[in-house]
Amino acid sequence: MSNDSGPAQISYLPPTVKRSAKILIAGHFGVGKTTLVGSISEIEPLRTEEPITQASTAVDDLTQLPQKDETTVALDFGRLTLNERLVLYLFGTPGQRRFWPLWDDLAHGALGALVLVDTRRLDESDAVLAFMEERDLPYAVAVNEFTGARRFPEHEIRQALDLAPHTPLLLCDARARDACLDALITLVHYLAHRLEIRP
Repeated sequence: MSNDSGPAQISYLPPTVKRSAKILIAGHFGVGKTTLVGSISEIEPLRTEEPITQASTAVDDLTQLPQKDETTVALDFGRLTLNERLVLYLFGTPGQRRFWPLWDDLAHGALGALVLVDTRRLDESDAVLAFMEERDLPYAVAVNEFTGARRFPEHEIRQALDLAPHTPLLLCDARARDACLDALITLVHYLAHRLEIRP
């Protein structure tokens, strides 16, 4: 996976921005949500990471995450000016199940969600996708391609996740700004199309 340099820090919005959208960045524990928000945010991202304690190791499966030593306990927050008129506010969810009660508050007012998945642990995405479906929150799915993870054809991933044919599915490297930008643009186009065709 590549490691693009992060975006230049931009403190103020241009006066041409007239619209904003709240976007949820969701996914299970250790899937790369904090990394994605940090890669794409044009402001210094807000992070609420705390060290993983010994007590946590008995609850959280770190088998595929040997280097992970911190976890989000509330949210990640970032901002992306998508074009001269539209700004996205990105809210990353905590991944550990005991923090999931926060998800309803974070999802309140969101236009849609980008759901990150890991092909090594696809079954852990079922509850995340169910959360979106139960709240009728439209989403796109981005496969975060971890180094060494097996690659699968798109139709196999769709089948494993039981995705609707219209749900966008794309590959992403959460460390690479261009890949994150492509994922968010895909989501925004999908959301715009849904809003246009809904009665």
